[in-house]
Amino acid sequence: MSDEEFSPFWWRRRKYFDDLFKEMERWFEEAMKEMEREFELMPRDLVREKKMGSRTVREFGPFVYGYSITIGPDGKPIIREFGNVRPRGGIRPIEVTDEREPLVDVIEEQDKVRVIAEVPGVSKDEINIEVVNDKLRISTTGKRKYFKEVALGASVDPDSAKATYSNGVLEVVLNKKGEAKESKKIKVE
Repeated sequence: MSDEEFSPFWWRRRKYFDDLFKEMERWFEEAMKEMEREFELMPRDLVREKKMGSRTVREFGPFVYGYSITIGPDGKPIIREFGNVRPRGGIRPIEVTDEREPLVDVIEEQDKVRVIAEVPGVSKDEINIEVVNDKLRISTTGKRKYFKEVALGASVDPDSAKATYSNGVLEVVLNKKGEAKESKKIKVE
């Protein structure tokens, strides 16, 4: 007979949990190594190091991911993602960029297309808006970077565009038209 058969029940159970905790610790260490490899591939703007006493601490972020769901005119849901983190399949489960994708709503009216975008933390001078065919391209310069290209769903007149920015909300209004021009920059008021 083996020693294990004569050992008390609690001793066998303790050995089982010791082995289990060692295995969990190994999994945790592997996960931490994988996260460090992922952080090495991150844009430099999202990694900051600072001294805290005798050690250096790394701060990461901000990481933003979200989505909005609305019901389109055809009754089908429209899902729009925003942020600077994108889930994806494969070996690397997420993709991180230094540009955030703002939350944007496109409202098609009888004779106009209204685009509302949340771009907080920038001044109106840092906002670039461009109409390219039937798409609106929003980007920013400066410390906070945003980028989004939005399908307008209708041909618009770029010369009719009016853009306003207040309290972190950008609103662009374009008149509908039969035929769109190639490209036009829009000044934010």
